[in-house]
Amino acid sequence: MEKKNNKQVYQITQSGLDKLKTELEHLKTTEREKNLEALKEARAQGDLSENADYDAAREQQARIESRIKEIENILKHAEIIRDDTKGNKITIGKTVKLKVNGKEPVEYTVVGSLEADPFNHKISNESPVGKAIIGHKKNDTVTYKTDTRREITIEILDVK
Repeated sequence: MEKKNNKQVYQITQSGLDKLKTELEHLKTTEREKNLEALKEARAQGDLSENADYDAAREQQARIESRIKEIENILKHAEIIRDDTKGNKITIGKTVKLKVNGKEPVEYTVVGSLEADPFNHKISNESPVGKAIIGHKKNDTVTYKTDTRREITIEILDVK
């Protein structure tokens, strides 16, 4: 997430943008409809003051509407990251093979903060590792200190 002209800009890949659009459509159609049905059924039960089903449906409605607004804001301020296939420097969208502190090499894709998912080998450009490797090239060795003052050494084995 960056700021340009005092406005928040969300850097995102095309596939990440497509996923958000799909989620938004699903929320606006399927999830809203399910929630309206749940609200109707809860209202039909009578007294709303002590109706747990009604309270739960209202909470779900608030979560759905909040997520819709969040996604719409992201889409409004999204900046699509273009794949720079020519360059050999690490940028958002590149896949890198890293060897951290001499451990087994691991492949990661550098993405914007919205798409970060370390368990699926997607690291944010704003994460400590992401910040450390951005702008570097294959065969570079990067060293950075964590918040706890521990030194991490990263060997960049490949950039695609």
